[in-house]
Amino acid sequence: MPDHSRAPLPFQVDLRGVVDLLSRHIYSGPRVYLRELLQNGRDAVAARRADDPTAPPGRLLITPHVPPSGSEAGSPFRFRDDGVGLTRDEAAELLATVGRSSKRGDLDELQRGDYLGRFGIGLLSCFMVADTITVRSRSARGGPAIEWIGDADGTFTIRELDDATTAAMPIGSEVVLDPRIDGPLHDGSLLGHGTVLGLASTFGRFLDLDVEVVAPSAPDHPVRINVDPVFRTADATTREALLAFGEDLLGTRPFDAVEIVVPGTGTRGTAFVLPSPPPPGARQASRVYLGGMLLSEQIDDLLPEWAFFVRCIVDTTGLRPTASREQLVQDDALEFTREAIGATLRRWILDLARQRPHRLQEFIGVHQLGIKAIAAHDDDLASAVVRWLPIETSAGTMTIDEHLSQTGVIRYTASRDEFRQIAAVVDPASPIVNGGYVYDQEILERLPHLIDGVRVERVTVADELDNLEPPHLDDLAATTALEDRASRVLAEVECQVSVRRYRPDDLAALYVADPSVLRRLERHRAASVAPGIWSQVVGAVDSFLADAGPGGTEADTAARLCLNWNAALVRRLATLDDDLVFERSIQLLYVQALLAGHRPLEARDRRMLDAAMTDLIGLSVGLDDKELR
Repeated sequence: MPDHSRAPLPFQVDLRGVVDLLSRHIYSGPRVYLRELLQNGRDAVAARRADDPTAPPGRLLITPHVPPSGSEAGSPFRFRDDGVGLTRDEAAELLATVGRSSKRGDLDELQRGDYLGRFGIGLLSCFMVADTITVRSRSARGGPAIEWIGDADGTFTIRELDDATTAAMPIGSEVVLDPRIDGPLHDGSLLGHGTVLGLASTFGRFLDLDVEVVAPSAPDHPVRINVDPVFRTADATTREALLAFGEDLLGTRPFDAVEIVVPGTGTRGTAFVLPSPPPPGARQASRVYLGGMLLSEQIDDLLPEWAFFVRCIVDTTGLRPTASREQLVQDDALEFTREAIGATLRRWILDLARQRPHRLQEFIGVHQLGIKAIAAHDDDLASAVVRWLPIETSAGTMTIDEHLSQTGVIRYTASRDEFRQIAAVVDPASPIVNGGYVYDQEILERLPHLIDGVRVERVTVADELDNLEPPHLDDLAATTALEDRASRVLAEVECQVSVRRYRPDDLAALYVADPSVLRRLERHRAASVAPGIWSQVVGAVDSFLADAGPGGTEADTAARLCLNWNAALVRRLATLDDDLVFERSIQLLYVQALLAGHRPLEARDRRMLDAAMTDLIGLSVGLDDKELR
């Protein structure tokens, strides 16, 4: 006897559960039902063309639902295509089998790009807006027309129509939906004229066949929603129309439009260059059409990460959609397309450098961060554009080319803190560059490999302080005494005092601290605001580093207040006998130098400032030392 216990059994599928799964976890919402119908209709037209090249070019006609009003009866939603149609067997197999492809029989040999969807699961999306789906169809291959009726409870019926009815029907299929009248997804307006017209335009206006929507006020004159996909061609004849399209897309006129052509994946479109910089960290989402059908307006993975200065819109036949048909599958084809688009954008920038350098300067002025991101790792691009990149120098902001025209040496600081400390006292004949901005240091260090004869040197605070001119020997005793006396005043803030000569003469004091000192000061600030045990942890780390021996990195380091011996105020302080005035003056010079160097004031700095200001005000109104102390 046969072992029936091992006989295969079919899965039992709860159709309502499947519809709930579609609406909640696969599709973004019930509005996609019209996209699925458009896709299925387009597939059917493509199948008929494949069978018969002389077939009509294709038409999709949508008649929205009209609700009953007074004594007038309403009418259901209808979607009609003049595609290949279905026989009884095909309808039974395709419409009632979830996930079965509409690419059947000899049509399987057609290129995948000729078909957008899978009819079975696509039709199920209609259950999100209707409890009953009726499909009437007449096959282009002959045979009687059929009527298939599916219900949301998981049952369906199918019947063949008589010869007279078949003869009266055009070739193709019609889907009829009565709007759902209750339930969580009930919304009759989704099948109404206003919503249907908007959805049809959003999803299908670039399809390569006519898409028409019937208006209730003019049922005999349907509105054709198709428009020319101008973004797929970027030649001179369509230039103005393309920029106008970009203005509609961006909300402002684009800086430029770059044609995108990737034959390997059948991808064509336009990258619109933004006329203003996007928000920091923003990544431009791309709009992608699949065979003329909108896939999504929020595709994040089509562009390289550095290409945040463009907004891309493309039509493709070779990239694969996910099950929801709202994102792209992450595969080799997408990676290939992303790299090809990146190469196109680099070529566009190089062409600007060779043919329209003034336009390149305008572009870099808007999107310098994006260009620097590319140039930091792309020698070809960097060689073409690096001379036009703006840099901040102690002599003002200028391009690298302008800076090199003054000196053949690039002297730079590795951080903005270091630059701010010494920029004011650098010799104007040998300005320094602020390398503390994103990508600037990487680009500056690569300049010798990009431009012949350029020399690059890193500048530190200690180096520049050592380069400042010391006082004359005749003033050595006075300046040494001033250093010792002022250092004692600033001992509580762990700042040593040095006396040098530098320009400008009216800059009395300069606060300087190398990176290790700045790190220590940051730890002090963290310890002062950290609660409980964390303050102790930060303090322990600081003590360990401060006590480091020969192998340590932060032993015997301190910030410095550099007093300018050229300043009349500093010379007067050296001869001042009033200890209180001297102390408060040194403290105020210290705080003033901190603020000039963009350093935040710690609690002890603020206490020092408050005390110094209070005492100086007291002295100015006639209080003596005893009253102040």
